[in-house]
Amino acid sequence: MTPIGRHLTTDMYGCNRDHLTDLEFVKSAMLTSIKEAGLSVIDIIDHQTEPQGLTIIALLGQSHMSIHTFPQLNYAAVDIFTCGDYSHSDRVITILKRFLKPEKTRTTNIMRGDFGLQKDMKPRIRVSIAPLRRMRNTSARVWRFLRNR
Repeated sequence: MTPIGRHLTTDMYGCNRDHLTDLEFVKSAMLTSIKEAGLSVIDIIDHQTEPQGLTIIALLGQSHMSIHTFPQLNYAAVDIFTCGDYSHSDRVITILKRFLKPEKTRTTNIMRGDFGLQKDMKPRIRVSIAPLRRMRNTSARVWRFLRNR
């Protein structure tokens, strides 16, 4: 079965503090990036937190997007989940970067609904208990030897 959606989480570091406290600026940037990427907005909810920071959540025709700002850290956390065409979420993030101008970003890509079929979901390292047991047994033998002397 193919994945049903893609969830991108993007951490944006070193953003302009003034932009991160301006509700209208961030909301406008979010709406512009959504529309330019070809997605449709159903509803948008915003909240200004005290003493500073914003939370904006957009319900999209294709899923949802949220932005949480932390001006004291010059940081914004952006989540976007889209179903269908996975390129939309990449475009939204690219356009949003033009507005927030982060110095550094880190994006995590999560394929939703793949039911563990992706190779990257499998553990890469197999841990065996045998070496640990051998080491424990060896140290026990050394202690017995030293004790009997």
